[in-house]
Amino acid sequence: MLKIDVHTHVLPKDIPAWKERFGYGGFIKLDHHKSCCARMLKDDGHFFREVEDNCWSAERRIEECDRFGVSVQVLSTVPVMFGYWAKPNDCAEISRFLNDGIAEIVRKFPKRFIGLGTVPMQDARLAIKELERCKENGLVGVQIGSNVNQLNLGEPRFFDFFKACEESEMAVFVHPWEMMGERDMQKYWLPWLVGMPAETSRAICSLIFSGTLEKCKNLRVCFAHGGGSFPSTIGRIEHGFHVRPDLCAADNECNPRDYLGKIWFDSLVHDAPMLEYLVKLAGAEKVALGTDYPFPLGELEPGKLIESMPFDEATKTELLHGAALRWLNLQKERFV
Repeated sequence: MLKIDVHTHVLPKDIPAWKERFGYGGFIKLDHHKSCCARMLKDDGHFFREVEDNCWSAERRIEECDRFGVSVQVLSTVPVMFGYWAKPNDCAEISRFLNDGIAEIVRKFPKRFIGLGTVPMQDARLAIKELERCKENGLVGVQIGSNVNQLNLGEPRFFDFFKACEESEMAVFVHPWEMMGERDMQKYWLPWLVGMPAETSRAICSLIFSGTLEKCKNLRVCFAHGGGSFPSTIGRIEHGFHVRPDLCAADNECNPRDYLGKIWFDSLVHDAPMLEYLVKLAGAEKVALGTDYPFPLGELEPGKLIESMPFDEATKTELLHGAALRWLNLQKERFV
């Protein structure tokens, strides 16, 4: 069966010395300290993560995909590369560099990869300009962070960008990053275990309560990590909407539960009962296989959880590729 992984990350093998180019620091560089491996470093020398060549080698990725029966990967940059904190024009230049690299991989292996771009969200005008360039370059959508310099996605300054995504029929993948409260919970990997699920729910609630999703009814948006804590707390969110409409319904009078079945989630929940619940809550046609490849907090055997579930064939078809194709507005025939 066709298997499309909507949540995978990629880096260019060689990253320019942005600090030297722009005159200030904070950017990521790669230290290729041994064969087929590199350290991701902030340009002040701060260690972020060790990565292998499956982060940049399309051929290595294809080998690993074949091992697990993954037909197609949707490529997006590593969120630490977003650069929303940088000067807008500098971030736009970085975005162009990253997007051109992804587009090149897609052009080389069009049946194995689909591309999502990154855009300078700190400047809506520049973000829309790069969105348009992404589409011209063969990318089918963009990945954005769950916040922009701690501003919620529902802020009015971002509305024109989401409207542009809707009108250009570009898919949006929302990935948690810069987790709120991160500095207060550095121990035990808590930003990734606790902060990330909360960040994703923050993004969903902001887009709902602000009215962005109501005003952009045809926007195709998918949220990483199974929607984070949103699915498991929808009862609380809905209850708050009913008992404090003065706070929750100030900009959108629609029940937040009504958006289930209208937004997509990836399947990265790590737990069979939770996947069963998510499918029941959102519908199989709105849950797409996502693994966070090639990172250790992802699903290490892509599709294993879905394939292990007692779902019928139609449900598994939706989870493994049907929901992804609808979100990306693509036809199955492109990949067979």
